[in-house]
Amino acid sequence: MDLKIQNKNALITGGSRGLGKAAAIHLANEGVNIGVCGRSEEDLNLTINELENYGVKAFKFICDVSELETINSMYQYFVTEMGEIDILVNNVGGTRSRENLEKTSTQDFKSTFDLNLFSGFELMKMVTPNMKKNQWGRIINIASIWGREYGGNISYMSSKAALIAATKHAAVSLASQGITVNSIAPGSIEHPGGSWERFKNQNSEEVVSDFIANNLPMGKFGWPESFGTLVAYLSSEGAGLITGSCVVIDGGQSISMI
Repeated sequence: MDLKIQNKNALITGGSRGLGKAAAIHLANEGVNIGVCGRSEEDLNLTINELENYGVKAFKFICDVSELETINSMYQYFVTEMGEIDILVNNVGGTRSRENLEKTSTQDFKSTFDLNLFSGFELMKMVTPNMKKNQWGRIINIASIWGREYGGNISYMSSKAALIAATKHAAVSLASQGITVNSIAPGSIEHPGGSWERFKNQNSEEVVSDFIANNLPMGKFGWPESFGTLVAYLSSEGAGLITGSCVVIDGGQSISMI
């Protein structure tokens, strides 16, 4: 299928591995030029080499987007190298604390918001003016099923819920400008170096089997290729009517009906 986004420019945070890399590969397969940022130069180099096999331009920038002062220089680098950004995928995410209310410091709570919410918020503001000028743009924020319902720790759950809310508000305000803004809520998707791979490696076969039986109706963890396909579609010309949505991709894992 031709998604009609060839020669567009995409910026993907946390694009050197895992879900971000899957998004980058699927967009590159559609002829989209790619800018990826991440913290590991080795991972970035491997990803850039793979992306260039699709015949697109691919660029890297080493940074930690939770350090908000680095975001502008990263953004300006990609604009200089590629041109203005048509597709933004705010993929970076994680947590600074894995505790409950009483054991989570205010600083760790704020730091998780810097990572999961404010970095993406800053980039959304940076890309919007040019998207408005062109009357076309795609912004995709990667949330979590635990931003929609109870799960994970208080920092992660709260920040992902806020990201979904900010996505909806931005979508409505930009809808008349040809810009779509959506979020994706992945469930337990396994990829090399990811948290669910670590979960499998650090626990007994019985614990892993019980988790799968009790939480994953498909009987297995999710896989990043389906996620990448979804990102590419939401970036497409054909997805122009989809905005303000939070699209769940979890194999039936989540409980919420909305």
